[in-house]
Amino acid sequence: MIFQEKGHIVDNLYVTGIPWSPVYLLGSETPVLFEAGFYCMGRYYERDIKNIIKDKKPPILFLTHVHWDHCGAVSYLKNVFPGLKIAASKRAAEIIERPNAQRLIDEFSRRIVPLIENIPGIEKDVLLTDGFKPFVIDVILEDNDRVSIEEGLSVEVLNTPGHTRDMLSYYIPEKKILFATEAAGCMGRSGKMVAEFIVDFDLYIRSLKRLAELDVAVLCQGHHFVFTDESVKEHFKLSFEAAETFKKNVEELIASGVSEDDVVTIIKSKEYDPNPAPKQLEMAYLMSLKARVSHIASRYKEKHKIIDIKAD
Repeated sequence: MIFQEKGHIVDNLYVTGIPWSPVYLLGSETPVLFEAGFYCMGRYYERDIKNIIKDKKPPILFLTHVHWDHCGAVSYLKNVFPGLKIAASKRAAEIIERPNAQRLIDEFSRRIVPLIENIPGIEKDVLLTDGFKPFVIDVILEDNDRVSIEEGLSVEVLNTPGHTRDMLSYYIPEKKILFATEAAGCMGRSGKMVAEFIVDFDLYIRSLKRLAELDVAVLCQGHHFVFTDESVKEHFKLSFEAAETFKKNVEELIASGVSEDDVVTIIKSKEYDPNPAPKQLEMAYLMSLKARVSHIASRYKEKHKIIDIKAD
């Protein structure tokens, strides 16, 4: 099955806030949070989480990476849940301390507010509009770490770079739940799978293969959908196909003499423009797309010894 609404999924797993960019809650005896979504949705995440866990306090929140739409509400959630520890990779901890990273997260966090206000059912006066608040990572995680949550429940840490270099995925073996977000690709609301390598195609494929080998009953992607049972296998199949298709398309366009800027325009018209709202900020999408196109184009030109000569 494919879930695209907030609320209970399976086995005490919940989507809170907004499916577009959720905070995942595992409502065990010791509740656990994964991801921190949009800053402006902080009160929504809080409300949904508290409605489920009542007076319990989640001790830890796991971040896959520190893109603005995955870590936005961290500071807010730390304030409303005293003692909450934020866990992520060492590289994520280094990135989030950079002033330029904080400025970009704040800019995107502000730009998304008008789009969210247009979603039916959103209470505008509940949204946070005062801008992103920086935070620090409390717990540094490494590949193959195992975090014990309670008896019979643990979180395995997998280093899965490719989308970003700080990317971690989290697997709960006792429940066969995988939080891979963009490390495993991302299906848009049009049903089209997007290959989400931004920094390294080969690392992305390697991470995909590692994740696909796990025994997964529930796959939580970064946005919009949760996949269960047979749809998990189909998701991985489509993710591999999307990556290879993207690579082939860019290489063929570059080989035919199309400029990288025009390649970006062509792919955007097929990948982003047909997607129904709500969808990723166009500015953020273009940053990602340009990085993906540039990466593949550079590899292709190096392999075929193509030299760009640009006029002054």
